[in-house]
Amino acid sequence: MADKKKSRQRIEPSFSSGRERIDDGFSAGERIVGPRRAAKRYEEPEPDEDEDDDDEYEDEPVVQKPRRARSRRKPARRPPPRGFFGFIRATIYWGLVLCLWAGIGVAGLVAYYGSRMPSASTWSIPERPPNVKITDLGGNLIANRGTTGGEAVTLSDMSPYIPEAIIAIEDRRFYSHFGFDPIGLGRAVVTNVVTGHAVQGGSTLTQQLAKNLFLSPDRTLERKVQEVLLALWLEHKYTKDQILTMYLNRVYFGSNAYGVEAASRRYFNKSAKDVNLGEAAMLAGLVKAPSRLSPARDPAAAEARAQLVLQAMRDQGFISESDIKTAMAQPPTRTTSYWSGAENYVADMVMDQLPKLIGSPVKEDLIVDTTLDMSLEEKAEKALSDVLEKEGKKLNASQASLVSIDATGAVRALVGGRDYAQSQFNRAVTAKRQPGSAFKPFVYTAALEAGLTPNSIRNDLPVKIGNWAPENYEQRYSGPVTLATAVAKSLNTVAAQLIAEVGPEQVIKVAHRLGIESDLQANASIALGTSEVSLLELTSAYAPFMNGGFKVAPHVITKVTTASGKVLYQANSNNPERVLNPDIVTNMNAMMAGVIASGTGKAARIPGWQAAGKSGTTQSFRDALFVGFTSHLTTGVWFGNDDGKSMRKVTGGGLPAKAWKEFMVAAHKGITPTPIFGGGQIIDNGLPVAQTGPDGDQPTSIGNIISGADDGGQPSLQRRPMQQPIQPQIVNQTVGNEDPQDLPPANLSDDNNPYSSNPYNSDPYDSEIPPADVGDSGRPRAARPHRTSLLDVILGR
Repeated sequence: MADKKKSRQRIEPSFSSGRERIDDGFSAGERIVGPRRAAKRYEEPEPDEDEDDDDEYEDEPVVQKPRRARSRRKPARRPPPRGFFGFIRATIYWGLVLCLWAGIGVAGLVAYYGSRMPSASTWSIPERPPNVKITDLGGNLIANRGTTGGEAVTLSDMSPYIPEAIIAIEDRRFYSHFGFDPIGLGRAVVTNVVTGHAVQGGSTLTQQLAKNLFLSPDRTLERKVQEVLLALWLEHKYTKDQILTMYLNRVYFGSNAYGVEAASRRYFNKSAKDVNLGEAAMLAGLVKAPSRLSPARDPAAAEARAQLVLQAMRDQGFISESDIKTAMAQPPTRTTSYWSGAENYVADMVMDQLPKLIGSPVKEDLIVDTTLDMSLEEKAEKALSDVLEKEGKKLNASQASLVSIDATGAVRALVGGRDYAQSQFNRAVTAKRQPGSAFKPFVYTAALEAGLTPNSIRNDLPVKIGNWAPENYEQRYSGPVTLATAVAKSLNTVAAQLIAEVGPEQVIKVAHRLGIESDLQANASIALGTSEVSLLELTSAYAPFMNGGFKVAPHVITKVTTASGKVLYQANSNNPERVLNPDIVTNMNAMMAGVIASGTGKAARIPGWQAAGKSGTTQSFRDALFVGFTSHLTTGVWFGNDDGKSMRKVTGGGLPAKAWKEFMVAAHKGITPTPIFGGGQIIDNGLPVAQTGPDGDQPTSIGNIISGADDGGQPSLQRRPMQQPIQPQIVNQTVGNEDPQDLPPANLSDDNNPYSSNPYNSDPYDSEIPPADVGDSGRPRAARPHRTSLLDVILGR
């Protein structure tokens, strides 16, 4: 019976093959259960036998299965910990969450801004703007010109203090980071937060270089992201030393100086290799704020910043405490607010001429060798400064310029103004002024080429050419004089007569042939230098008198080469063109030597040297010039005012002649004296220079004139004693002037004046031609009545 009952026991189907399932939430004891509605579909149909069986079945114990929902109920959460540790735990947790999302955001921004950049395969370092290194005659640096203001130098060619100072103050972890320095950035953020304002920057030197090379200075998030990407690229492609070299040659130091070489020249007037510790610290301090910390603008701020740099260098172990004491004991740096020195006028000239000489704009670093002698340049600048400081203010002369060239036309010294730092306008080259009587040598040269000689005689007396009545400066007249005397005393009336005889066109031809390039007006007043020229071209036009008759082309550049040594231009002074006959040169030199020896240029006498030249003064004392030469140099000097205001009776024989002498004496120091071409002797039948009329050194009396009169009623010349020429010249002797008609008539009325019908300048006011060399009111004056004298009776006038 028992077996029968056991056979009736129902067993639920299972997929465990006799093994208990442990992954569905049921236990083994829960698998044998009584009849349930939910399990009927699993029961196999069995026949009903009797009710006892049913009762027995019903009496079996039933194991109730827990509800499924209860078996999967999650355990109750523990309440979060409270208190300080709970706060710390929450902070860490949410901090990590925020960092995660921030990282995702940063990665997205980097990807976005990086996608806006060109492909990395196209990235390349842009060429550094070209620099032009300008050197003097001896190879010494005059100036650097270009966008950067200085040439590029390697680390080995600069003072070791410079890179050390830059690293100490700008990027102390430069040699350890990978272009971007998270540690340095964090330190800068903390420092700035603590101090309450920006004290430190987080950019590395590599990032700064990337910004300078590729990006704009705009402070935007996009630019900062791109800066980091470019910095990583630079670190991958170049070594640390290469990156540091590029940085030091491109960083801005203020005052238009890019790179350490330009800054060293700008602030210390020395090469970067000669910079000392204190100067290196000052340069490194400029990087933060080049304009505000410039020693030219605020020396105290620059010095304070340099001390911070020195402390940073000590902290990094680059220098010791004793080094700091030594650096701080040095005198403070003094620098001008702008590039100073007259040599900068020459540097500007070079940059103006360079593209034409090389045939294209400057595209690479160039080296330009010039003709300038820096020793002479400094002496020229000092000579002008001395005269202006001593007498300029009281005589109302505020500006001056000077040009000095040699026999080939090479410019040895050029000063374009009183102070280059105050005014960069080149008054020696760019400005054009009336030369006054300094133009007369071209008039007399034309007269000599027409057949006259220095001994030819003209009457110095009031003349009238059309409506123009030129007068002498002192309104005194000497009567019959030689051309040599007329040149020495700068007689306007004689020059006016000569211009009418030879014609203005011929004088202009001579001037252009000798080197004047400006347009000249063909009128009678050109005899007094009323057409404007530059000091450079006027001085170069005197050079043929100095060198024996050869034209020169004034030049300042001798050679242009690239940094690799390729020659782009080479000057050639061989085979100059002859523009004057040696005899004409000899006579002109003798006459102009009289200007310095006994005429208007006495103030220009040089002890031990023979010199020749000519003074010039324009109307109302607006301009005063002196141009002269020795066998060594030809020099021109101008004094005046930029606004054209009149000086206080300053003539060419005054301030210009004094400055000319000071410079020429200094320039000829230590050189053996040699005579000018021709030795100062006039070629006229072998006779030396003639002397007639009143002279400051040798007064002429009426008795001398009477005793010298010949049968023809013409006075003979009182001649200087025969002198041995300093340097014999082999020249062809010219025929003396024997024509009695060579002396024009004394009475020059409109009826018998051969110049009255001169077509030039019939109305001087229409062309604004001054009626005299200097000091005239501008209106033609009536000729003064001529008083009959004993001389008139003797001469039959």
